[in-house]
Amino acid sequence: MSPHRIPRPTAIEVRGARVHNLRDVDVDVPLDSLVAIAGVSGSGKSSLALGVLYAEGSRRYVEALSTYTRRRMSQAPRAAVDSVTHVPAALALRQRPAVPGVRSTFGTSTELLNVLRLMFSRLASHLCPNGHRVAPTIDVAAEVPISCPVCGAAVHAPGAESLAFNSEGACPRCEGIGTVREVDDAALVPDPTKTLDEGAVAPWQMFGFNVQPDIAREFGVRTDVPFRDLTDAEREIVLDGPEEKKHITVTSKKGVHDLDFTFRNARLTVTEELRRADTEKRLARVSRFLVETVCPDCEGTRLSPAARAPRIGELGLADATALTLDGLLAWVPTVIGPLPSDMHPMARELVSQLTGMADRLVQLGLGYLSLDRAGSSLSTGERQRVQLARAVRNRTTGVLYVLDEPSIGLHPSNIDGLLALIGDLLADGNSVLLVDHDVQVLREADHLIEIGPGSGREGGEVTASGSIQEVIDSGDSRLAGFLDGSADVVVREPASPAEAFARGTITMTTSALHTVHPLTVRVPLGRLTAVTGVSGSGKTTMVLESLVPALRAATARGADGGPPEEGPAPWGGGPRGGPPPPPPPPPPPPPAPGGARGGPPPRPPPPPRPPPAPPPHDSPRPVLPGHVRTLDAAGIRRVHQIDATPIGVNIRSTVATYSGVLDDLRRAFARTSEAKEAGLGAGDFSYNTGSLRCPRCEGTGRVVLDVQFLPDVDIDCPECEGTRYSPAADAYPRGGVTLPRLMGLTVQEAIEEVGDIPAVRRRLQALIDLGLRYLTLGEDTPALSGGEAQRLKLSGHIDRGQADALFVFDEPSVGLHPLDVRTLLHVLDRLVGNGATVVVIEHDLDMIANADHVIDMGPGGGAAGGRIVATGAPQDLAEEPDSATGRFLRSHLDRSADTGS
Repeated sequence: MSPHRIPRPTAIEVRGARVHNLRDVDVDVPLDSLVAIAGVSGSGKSSLALGVLYAEGSRRYVEALSTYTRRRMSQAPRAAVDSVTHVPAALALRQRPAVPGVRSTFGTSTELLNVLRLMFSRLASHLCPNGHRVAPTIDVAAEVPISCPVCGAAVHAPGAESLAFNSEGACPRCEGIGTVREVDDAALVPDPTKTLDEGAVAPWQMFGFNVQPDIAREFGVRTDVPFRDLTDAEREIVLDGPEEKKHITVTSKKGVHDLDFTFRNARLTVTEELRRADTEKRLARVSRFLVETVCPDCEGTRLSPAARAPRIGELGLADATALTLDGLLAWVPTVIGPLPSDMHPMARELVSQLTGMADRLVQLGLGYLSLDRAGSSLSTGERQRVQLARAVRNRTTGVLYVLDEPSIGLHPSNIDGLLALIGDLLADGNSVLLVDHDVQVLREADHLIEIGPGSGREGGEVTASGSIQEVIDSGDSRLAGFLDGSADVVVREPASPAEAFARGTITMTTSALHTVHPLTVRVPLGRLTAVTGVSGSGKTTMVLESLVPALRAATARGADGGPPEEGPAPWGGGPRGGPPPPPPPPPPPPPAPGGARGGPPPRPPPPPRPPPAPPPHDSPRPVLPGHVRTLDAAGIRRVHQIDATPIGVNIRSTVATYSGVLDDLRRAFARTSEAKEAGLGAGDFSYNTGSLRCPRCEGTGRVVLDVQFLPDVDIDCPECEGTRYSPAADAYPRGGVTLPRLMGLTVQEAIEEVGDIPAVRRRLQALIDLGLRYLTLGEDTPALSGGEAQRLKLSGHIDRGQADALFVFDEPSVGLHPLDVRTLLHVLDRLVGNGATVVVIEHDLDMIANADHVIDMGPGGGAAGGRIVATGAPQDLAEEPDSATGRFLRSHLDRSADTGS
């Protein structure tokens, strides 16, 4: 056989994988294919995909580099596996890309702005020094000197770098950030009923300038009358008076002193403290007196006047970046025609490059985003899709792409775009391995590997492997019923449409915000409500930027002299409370069986009003967000926003500490006879600060070995074997079990050992009920999955009366296996059973199908959305022809019904 015709390997061969909970896993992963790995939370999916395949693929590539180069790179340790053969160089697209800094925008992260800046450098008309506009010319790209045809002055066209707000093109005032921080006058005097002598000026009190009222008195300001009763001139001195020295008399414990002091007005006090703030703590103290506003010089564009000057047609660079991606794609082809013919080839090349990059993003459902959208405001799913589109654009060959939950944040209508991009990676000769739970994605895999059967110690094995049909037919798959549609969709008993609003209604009216139109929102009390819609339709704006802050404002005032606990109280007003707007129309009656189409037609928005003055301190009206016009809180007094962000920042936070179990255990162990004889208290049993913590690892359970030019090796502490406690702790058992041993047990195992302690049993049982029985007490909370972190945060709420509480979840099904979604639904049903009102922002069709009430936003994203398309029961939404969610929900329900029959 010719050496040039040697057959290529067809699969990656993994033998003896033992990363985390994997139990000597042997598996073949086909190359040049779409391979999916699935399994319940904690089963070991990510351990195989990222801990073995990606870790070995990337490590071996790095090891091929020189020692000199490797010493300057962070390196991954060798995976705990006997062998991995035929693994290509690997790239991983993580589930949670880092949140970018303040200088990042959608345009910079996608690199579309690079091309757009080049277009405005080469294809635009430019200004001469005397303000005359010079028509587009090929001489700019040819770097030929240009002169103004009107005045003859030399014209220096800016390069692309001169148009960058992170470089030469930055606005001088905001330095390219687009916002400035200014003193918030309302925060300077939070209680205008106080006098200056009583501490009315908050920053004077906070930063130790207690003599300032005495100096203000020398300016003629009355310091013994309420601030609200001062004249305008007196207030102006307090807030912005001159920085002058005054002679004052100060009385202290040591007597009376005549001193010269410089007056520092309230605003200057804050700005000077901001200048001196060199730590996060000091900055946080100052920040309460600051408000972030749009930069008045650049109007939020981030660009200098010179960078805003070039124009293509009627648009400047700032105008173009303010367009949505869909709008930009519609505008870009119109650029070429008006240009001189000798510029057309260059223009076509630039337009082609931009449209090619943008098309990928539109495929992934990001056409509603504008290029100037702050990167930090993008959701996790949006950032991940940007990352994926950038990877496809690189056009690599022979690479193993490991995608961790690529369907996060995707509406079902966007899944086809994701699959198309994965198809492009495969067409370029790459292999794609993805970890996912979305059955719409899993059904498209060429090969499926299911890890399980359970979580933690009960998982770590390959339970099924093969084509989708082979996995369904295997008899061992816990995913089979979801792949073929035979599993039940509705697993709780939702309220009937006629009874949905029987317990009361939270009602909110808003004016326009971002791309969301004025809304009238009605949320049923004591029910599970799903807020749905395509990406960018306004779900987050309605719930997290409107409903949650409005209710928090209402509950905060209610706890401070506001309305009485019994009975709802409607509130209204502008940004600072102000006079209420005209009363809203009466709410529509509860939806009747058969469906609702979004309620009555919306009222026309009221005319714009100037911001009202701050309310007096004793006003019972809460300070609602400026765009929330009215709110009927319906007796809600507590608002809990539960997200999937990691718990804790380091490995000192564990399941035992977060749940409160360790506090109860430490007290119980301190009461043993052995501990009392040794004079030990509960504090001694703390692995963070106690006398029994391991001295070598200082209670972390891990030590890092420095192997010079090889990567650092992170291992279990050899002295305590990862238990975090010194061997001396074994001398103080309770009921035959020691605290170090308990930390290594699962929640299920621990309740059998220490369930006789009522507080411990109650906390552990709550974790079991939340589906977390497989977690060990000593497990690091930062390492938990998003779904596990979310349920752990609920552990303190699950068994309490919640009739006055609202729980808000932002895509709680992210990262959850369909079986875990059912566990989550049972948890939410339990909250509702305890009287809680639960609102979930969701794309998962199983979650939506089990809701009592649905509010669907849309119909599209961005400017094409922002309205309530439909409300009612899930079955009503499925019949709504204008709802993108409804179409997929109908198909989902029909598939289950067809299989069941």
